[in-house]
Amino acid sequence: MDIETIKQDCLAKGIKYGIASYVDIHGASKGKFVPVNHFKQMFGGSELFTGAALDGVPQDISDDEVAAMPDPQSMQQCQWNPELVWFASDLYLKGKPFDACSRTILKRQLDRAAAMGFTFNLGIETEFFVLRQTADGGFAPVSARDVQEKPCYDIPTMMDNIAILDDLVQAMSNMGWGVYSFDHEDANGQFEIDFNFSDALTMSDRVVYFRLLANEIARKHGAFASFMPKPFANRTGSGAHYNMSLADINTKANLFSPAAGQDTYACGVSELAYQFIGGVLRHARAISAVVAPTVNSYKRLVRKGSMSGSTWAPVFCCYGNNNRTNMLRIPSAGSRVECRAPDIACNPYLGAALILAAGLEGIEQGIDPGKPHRENMYDYSDAEIAAAGIECLPKTLSEATDAFASDPLAHAVMGPAMHAAFVEFKRAEWESYHNTISEWEIKRYLRLFG
Repeated sequence: MDIETIKQDCLAKGIKYGIASYVDIHGASKGKFVPVNHFKQMFGGSELFTGAALDGVPQDISDDEVAAMPDPQSMQQCQWNPELVWFASDLYLKGKPFDACSRTILKRQLDRAAAMGFTFNLGIETEFFVLRQTADGGFAPVSARDVQEKPCYDIPTMMDNIAILDDLVQAMSNMGWGVYSFDHEDANGQFEIDFNFSDALTMSDRVVYFRLLANEIARKHGAFASFMPKPFANRTGSGAHYNMSLADINTKANLFSPAAGQDTYACGVSELAYQFIGGVLRHARAISAVVAPTVNSYKRLVRKGSMSGSTWAPVFCCYGNNNRTNMLRIPSAGSRVECRAPDIACNPYLGAALILAAGLEGIEQGIDPGKPHRENMYDYSDAEIAAAGIECLPKTLSEATDAFASDPLAHAVMGPAMHAAFVEFKRAEWESYHNTISEWEIKRYLRLFG
């Protein structure tokens, strides 16, 4: 579609402004609003940004500005305000792709996969909280009835939130995302909307847009959507499980589907998939920094910590069949691999890029992931896990950042500027958290020693 056609189509729909949108290191949306009559200039890179003013767009204040180059294929009329249209954009510097642009980093790995004859299909599960602000300045679920210890799949509290969820689901369905179910998740005020997979770039664009969409719709109902991984210490956190497969670039056939009699470990996937798994497990600890990118993320990645009895989050770098205690799970239907470590706060482009790169390395090197784990991994002690030669996922953002910093693959995927910026930013984030005196410390220590 040429720019003039896009412009006329937007005018016919009553659209006034386009948003040339891109993300910072957090995957948070940034951009400028551009009148429709200025679209020719916008698509030519007229909208400039000072990277040094943003988190994780590594530039010095003396550097030339980066330009947002909108992708016409990503165009979405904004359901919360139909006078706006959103475009996912790549960042350019001096007429060339900016190496440290999150979307560009993913596209580089997709190009690598294409050179090997693959397309990367991805479905990301969107777990999130819908909350209201309380009179004391705190927050709580929208429904006053949402107080059960095990609220998962609860219908009455779903009905209390249905106005928000219906608006959101209808918007997603109208965009052709193929919503096939939604439910109340394991924490109070927590929900999940599941929709069809797509290619990894489209899926990452959709997750970024979803976070904007969900929050703006919730705000219209006097609530807000939260993508904090774990806002309640005694409840489960919000994952963003990556459901992954490789397809033949020409035939589109799913290459993770095993041929008859060719399933080495009887988990329902091909040898190519096992090699992909092997690569991801090799780099799991570095991947953790990107897919679980906050201090709060590591309060989700624990065995206990939920009134319902389980966090449902992985703790160890292992894989298995339909077993939710593994980092990598192969659902009972087979033919895909689910990574359960990501949370909803992750930058989906960076997460997809690093996982894909690790999986491709596994294929290139024919890495055998070893035997799968079908048992409850939570039953093992850390000592038993160590004796079995299984690595633990990082327990803190600091530990994850160190793993990311020392992993050559992470450096190669991100490029020197983004890799350095990510490490610097996350270490500063950890230090800031570590230097903060929490309410827990005050209660525990203020009068303990007198």
